[in-house]
Amino acid sequence: MYPETTPGTTQPDAAMSDAEAATEARRIIADAYRPTAYRDDTPVPVHGDTPPVAQPGRPPMSQGATDASVLMLAGGTATAMVGGTAAVLMYVSQFADPLVCGLVFGTPTALVLALARLATKAKPAPDIHQHYTGPVHQDQRNVHTTTRGVWAKTHNQQ
Repeated sequence: MYPETTPGTTQPDAAMSDAEAATEARRIIADAYRPTAYRDDTPVPVHGDTPPVAQPGRPPMSQGATDASVLMLAGGTATAMVGGTAAVLMYVSQFADPLVCGLVFGTPTALVLALARLATKAKPAPDIHQHYTGPVHQDQRNVHTTTRGVWAKTHNQQ
């Protein structure tokens, strides 16, 4: 009459009780919402054998190098704008003195760059807070290390 059915399924004509119908409905819903993909949420290790890959944009560099390059770009842009303005003014006026224009337009740029350099060197020294319990001997020495040569020889000087 009906072909063989798999366990857990019922034949269409068979009457089901409410409990069986609820169980069958839960099974059908669970089968419909079964995940078809798996995502591995384990954390990725911080380091490994694969070298880092440079991302598009600015090349990777230290914070100091980044700050210096931004300062150089800003100084170059300011110089180009001031020089362009001076060139346009001399061309339009047809009698502007290049020396006077250089002094008038170059002084603000030189002043801004000098103030920026002074401001970067005027940073206060960081406060060092060290809290100890018990007797402590603290030795703060500066060691200057120099390594040179094909067969490296290191000299540590205090």
